[in-house]
Amino acid sequence: MISRREFLQVLAIAAAGGMSLSHSPRAAAQAAKDFYDLPKFGNVHFLHFTDCHAQLMPIYFREPSVNLGIAAAVNQPPHLVGDYFLKKFGVTPGSAQAYAFTCLDFENAAKQYGKVGGFAHLATLIKQIKAGRPGALLLDGGDTWQGSATALWTKGQDMVDAALALGVDIMTAHWEFTLGQDRVKEVVEHDFKGKIDFIAQNIETADFGDPVFPPYTLREMNGVKLAVIGQAFPYTPIANPRYMVADWTFGIQEEHLQKVIDEVRGKGAQAVVLLSHNGMDVDLKLASRVHGLDAILGGHTHDGVPEPVLVSNSGGKTLVTNAGSNGKFLAVLDFDVKDGKVADFRYKLMPVFARYLDSDPAMAALIEKARAPFAAKLAEPLAVTDGTLYRRGNFNGTFDQLILDALMAQKGAEIGFSPGFRWGTSLLPGATITMENLMEQTAITYPYTTLTEMPGSQIKTVLEDVADNLFNPDPYYQQGGDMVRVGGMQYTIEPNKPSGQRISDMSINGRAIEADKNYKVAGWAPVAEGAKGEPAWDVVARYLRDKKTIGSLTLNEPKVKGVAGNRGMV
Repeated sequence: MISRREFLQVLAIAAAGGMSLSHSPRAAAQAAKDFYDLPKFGNVHFLHFTDCHAQLMPIYFREPSVNLGIAAAVNQPPHLVGDYFLKKFGVTPGSAQAYAFTCLDFENAAKQYGKVGGFAHLATLIKQIKAGRPGALLLDGGDTWQGSATALWTKGQDMVDAALALGVDIMTAHWEFTLGQDRVKEVVEHDFKGKIDFIAQNIETADFGDPVFPPYTLREMNGVKLAVIGQAFPYTPIANPRYMVADWTFGIQEEHLQKVIDEVRGKGAQAVVLLSHNGMDVDLKLASRVHGLDAILGGHTHDGVPEPVLVSNSGGKTLVTNAGSNGKFLAVLDFDVKDGKVADFRYKLMPVFARYLDSDPAMAALIEKARAPFAAKLAEPLAVTDGTLYRRGNFNGTFDQLILDALMAQKGAEIGFSPGFRWGTSLLPGATITMENLMEQTAITYPYTTLTEMPGSQIKTVLEDVADNLFNPDPYYQQGGDMVRVGGMQYTIEPNKPSGQRISDMSINGRAIEADKNYKVAGWAPVAEGAKGEPAWDVVARYLRDKKTIGSLTLNEPKVKGVAGNRGMV
């Protein structure tokens, strides 16, 4: 006999599978069991998570309402949001799956289905899935050691320890490099030695072009020889400070990747996957231009895509996946390898609902120990929010708007710029904004705030450059992140126009911005070496303490033109 509370929980999970809530308790209980009971298939098994951004605890995370596709990517995964997403993938409206994958009815759905992720709950799911899959490999796609206060204050050590406890086998990286190349090498050569393979085929020394990390790892699973090749974020020295990885070069390195694929095939690998931090659009193009990859397990753009995209190339077909962010999902890819090649596959991207997965005791204890020295500082209340705070979206989010308002107010600026970071958790209406919540939006190693006199012509140049990074029709020129968040001024953007012609109608309170007139612009996170300034978290914390209550925020978003019919907008 189950309790009323347990009954309500299994009904909620039943909805996750699209089951009507009118079904019997027995049927609902079976649906709850089935949701995380994934039958074994084949003989080669990969478990994949990516872009957790140091979120050890369960969190709320609102998916974007704006994720525009450009050129060949228009109305194609991953550039589908809201109802368009539900229809494409056959997800039931109002279900837990709809809550996990879209922004629809976010506040009500969050209250119904609860927080997502958390390493203690992720650990339970991983153990459960691995138990039925002998030899299964756990792959970490990167952006693991950055995104929280404790990760920043311990130089990523809390996440290193958690990854080891989670049983990660293979890893590649991106934001890890913002801890500096020396710190990365220290972890790889000491903490990870003999335990986790840190791989990246596209990182070389700047002097002689030698590989910095192994390009791949060869394994054998259930009598099948396989290879995992690493692809770190190719634009790290552009999207982040160059001086942090001064001795290394990056890039997509397509030709070198093909040589590596040929090499591992020559060594007998019957299944070959790329553990990638390119971003999904880049992976889709890459999959069409190299051959010999069975799958790309991708990250960076935080897209949770339930089904692989099958891409044709000169050697056959490659599955391209992307496994979301913030510890919200665990991807499971099963291959059936026969006669020296992949004959069939199964793939499932499983939302991690903290309410419906037990907390792994050992992982929970490790997390508690890591957080204990910082508990008081993390819990400091700063203000209360009346509305939902979130970051994700092409142009702005309410937490970004809050940061912009704080920067302009504290710096006495007419205009505010905030980077288009995709990491950062969400808060529900009525929540207390703690120092931990603020750090989840600002915890980087170059958090300096700035105040700059900038002519209108330069403001336009900045916006045009970022717009081209986001909306260039060639994915290889999309260098990561969303549009810079802008406060205090209005503008129009036409994503489908050529480079340098996307931004127009810039104004402040209805007055046109003049090309040769200077404006005070507040910002943060400068990538230039030698930059200094008060950390963003100190500036915003001071603002929050003064305000005490944050009312509903009106997003300062651009007028978007030329995107009629684009299914990347709710």
